[in-house]
Order: sequence, then structure tokens, then C-alpha cells
Amino acid sequence: MLKTTIYLDNAATTKVSDNVLNAMLPYLKEEYGNPSSIYTLGRQSAIAVNKARSQVADALGCEENEVYFTSCGSESDNWAIKSTAKMMAAKGKKHIITSVFEHHAVLHTLAALEKEGFEVTYLPVYSNGIVKVEDVKNAIRPDTALVTIMYANNEIGTIQPIPEIGAVCKEKGVIFHTDAVQAIGNVHINVKEQNIDMLSLSGHKIHAQKGCGVLYVNKKYRLTPFIDGGAQERGRRAGTENVPAIVGLGVAITDACNGIDAKNAKLKPLQDKIYDAVMKIDRVHLNGDRNIRMASNLNFSFEGVEGESLLLQLDLQGIAASSGSACTSGSLDPSHVLLAIGLPHEVAHGSLRISMSEYTTEEEVDKFIEVLPVIVSKLRSMSPLWEHIIKGETFKIK
Repeated sequence: MLKTTIYLDNAATTKVSDNVLNAMLPYLKEEYGNPSSIYTLGRQSAIAVNKARSQVADALGCEENEVYFTSCGSESDNWAIKSTAKMMAAKGKKHIITSVFEHHAVLHTLAALEKEGFEVTYLPVYSNGIVKVEDVKNAIRPDTALVTIMYANNEIGTIQPIPEIGAVCKEKGVIFHTDAVQAIGNVHINVKEQNIDMLSLSGHKIHAQKGCGVLYVNKKYRLTPFIDGGAQERGRRAGTENVPAIVGLGVAITDACNGIDAKNAKLKPLQDKIYDAVMKIDRVHLNGDRNIRMASNLNFSFEGVEGESLLLQLDLQGIAASSGSACTSGSLDPSHVLLAIGLPHEVAHGSLRISMSEYTTEEEVDKFIEVLPVIVSKLRSMSPLWEHIIKGETFKIK
């Protein structure tokens, strides 16, 4: 089996960094105490958890008592949305605002709440993949309980006007939550300055291990417990803390947020290089705004190409990429994100997401842009629709 040599799917997950691994190792072997225990071994674990909490707070610009450790970004989204809905329903507010291209951790949570009698407004994102602040403002009603808009889209990488949306929510007295799983470590975030009341993030997107996330909650809101049981996380999330993962996340978020400018300075030229090369291929379309996006992300659609076949051909060349969210990779349906920005079903099926990290090299990018046109040409030569497409007899991207 050919070993993957070029990894371009960092939006799905990232490798654990050496700094993170070295920080975690003692808590997998020697420092294995339960943080709730009062003897020395337990207290040392508690100190480590508190240090990581401080590191997260510093990275987000919040207070330590506003940071809650979870198992992942999806849990953080669920907790923020469901607990806020329950809290505000008691005040007669059962209306929630979101966008049509949120992660399924948000969309499916809201669908569950709709079955319980909540009303959800789904805002459009337009062809550039960006929510308009004015749409948020116009959608807010007296009974609006929550606005939840992702910071950066996980598939097409577009960055939303989060500070401006937060300002509108603050002016209207509405709680504002953002899923920042993709944004953390790619854009500068300060929850206080950007009027963010709640924020979700996940460690494995920033070179920490899988299975550890964070929910930031402004201290003026007291969410109901998401898991009942012990007194962990100040009585809000029961269960013995995953100390090694929490320690690793603390190191990872510090490294990621301190390295944003250097990372973007490295990746932007690589992003431009990929864009210039790929756009030379006939009938290719960039999904999402060209400039208002993370430097790590590019998403293309190729007419006459099936996305899964494209990924398999790249894999045969030792290149790992994606056609969209890793959470929906088993689905045969086209991406809801790409449909939301106006792509026809046929074109949405031919998408390719490239997501880089600070470890991505120019040599890897050069190899990718060398083999991609060959693969696209090969797949189109095998497609019974390609001849009709180039004659304009079928669909076109609008």
C-alpha cells in the first residue's frame, strides 16, 4: 500500500505536534492521578488542568472561570445551543437564528430543538459564502433567544463578520454563539472585543489529540449541566477530566494562537500558487470568496468530475485531500454548503477541499499541482457526460 506522503486535509484533523506530545506524556505515565483526589498525585493533575484552562483563557481573551473542557467541538455546540435554548425558553424566548451552511453539529442540534417547539431562522450565505450582518439584524425579534453563526466555514474556508454580528447581538440584547472550530489558530480571536458570548473549539484541529474540546461561556450566563454526575467543570460537566488531552490542548492553543501571523505569512503564497495553477484547468470554479477566507483553505469544483473518484486518484498518488466535511464523508448527497452557495447538484458532487497547515511545504504543493490536472483530464475522459458539458448541452455554474 502506498504511504500517504502529502497531507492536505488539515481541516479534518491535524497531526499531534511534538510540543503537545511531550507535554502529554507525563500525564499518560507518571502523573496519572485523578484531579478530584486530594492527595499529591491528584492535586498535580488538578494543577495541570488549571494551567491548561489558563492557557485557553489567555488565547481567547476571557477569564479562566469562563472556560469549560468538553470532548469535542460537537459537544460544545450541543451544550451551548441546547442549554441556552432551555434557559431562554423559560423567559418566553424560543426563536434562534443561524445560517444555512453551519456544521451539522449545529444544524442537527437545531433540528432537534425545532421538534420541541423552537423556531429557527436559517439565513442565506450567498455565492461568496458569507453571511450578511444586515440579514442577522433584520432577523432578530423580541423573542430571539440565540444567534449562532460559525466563525469560518469548515468546507469552503470563508470567514464570517463575527465582530460585527456580535455587536448587533449585543445591541439587541441577544446571546451570540460561534462555532470557531476551524477558525481557532487561523484568525485572531478575542471574545470580549468581538462581543462573543459563547464559543466552541476542538483540539484536534490545532495539533492536539482527538477527544478534547472547549466551550467558552461568558460568566454572566449560567448554563444548565450538559452531563449530570460529579462536580467536575464547576458542576457543569460531570466525568473525570481527560488530563493528558487537556494538557495537550493548552499547549496546542498557545502555540497555534501565538503562531497565527507566521502561519498565514507562510500559507498565503502557497494558497495563491495552488489557486493560480488550478484555475488554469478548464471549467473549474473556486467555492467561496477569493480573499475573505482562511489562508489554509481552498475549495474547488470541477465540472464533469466526481469528487470521490478525484480523491481516490489523489490517494493513489499519496495525496490526502477531501471533498468536504469529514463528518459527512459517508454520505452520497452533495455538500449542503456548496448547495447553499448556489452550485447545481452535479457540480457540487465534483468538489475538492485543500486544507494546509504550518507543516505543509512548497514541494508538497508543487507535487499536488503537478498531478491534479492529469487526474482531472483522466477522469473527464472516462465520463460519458464530459463531451456534452463542453458542448454546453448540460448544466453550467451560475
